[in-house]
Amino acid sequence: MTGDASAPYFAVNGLSKGWSGCAVLRDISFTVPRGETLVVLGGSGAGKSVLLKHLNGLHAPDSGSVAISGIPLDDMSQAELARQRRRIGMLFQHGALFDSMSLGENVAFPLRETGLRDEAEIGRRVAEVLGRVGLAEEERKNPALLSGGMVKRVALARALVANPAALLCDEPTAGLDPILTVAIVELIHRCRRELGLTCVVVTHHLGAMRKLADQVLFLDKGEVRFLGTPQELELSEDPRIQEFLEADR
Repeated sequence: MTGDASAPYFAVNGLSKGWSGCAVLRDISFTVPRGETLVVLGGSGAGKSVLLKHLNGLHAPDSGSVAISGIPLDDMSQAELARQRRRIGMLFQHGALFDSMSLGENVAFPLRETGLRDEAEIGRRVAEVLGRVGLAEEERKNPALLSGGMVKRVALARALVANPAALLCDEPTAGLDPILTVAIVELIHRCRRELGLTCVVVTHHLGAMRKLADQVLFLDKGEVRFLGTPQELELSEDPRIQEFLEADR
């Protein structure tokens, strides 16, 4: 199944999701053009992480649709959905590294999961992405010995090792001090620019939004409260949005 290269990378139309009779997302619609970054803002419990997991098919909508390159995920076979997931890197909030594996083995894990067995090629690609995130020659280290910032760097390297077309980031600066937060945001920005990635970033951090976003989606109680540019968000007179912005000042 071949997608439409002229279509937005992600297109979400009327997506709604709930559990046990409780609505989590209500009638969400947006598109993310290729090579652009959408930042998803909102308070705790707004549905941001749930929305992110719909973009690579980890959750299925109760109604509405999610399409990648113009093809709805519902229309894909399991094999095609698996192929599309391999084209989407995922940076988890807490890194989700395996403590039983070295850094190099953690980064190599997605390659081995796809069936790659050429150890020389695996080693080359692991070394390349670790170098990209500033951790060259660190393959043998144990994740348990890493700082929070290094964990995020390794997790980003793992998300990039399979040469994805898109990157999903769930609270990439959570738990970091202000200096490390700036460093990780700069690193994501540089990788996105150099690799031409389409990105969706869930965050509470307005500095990250200002650095990364081409457009911003503000969720409130599972509904779209705002969709537009960062500049338009800053000028919004919506009291809920102003309250959110003021909390960062």
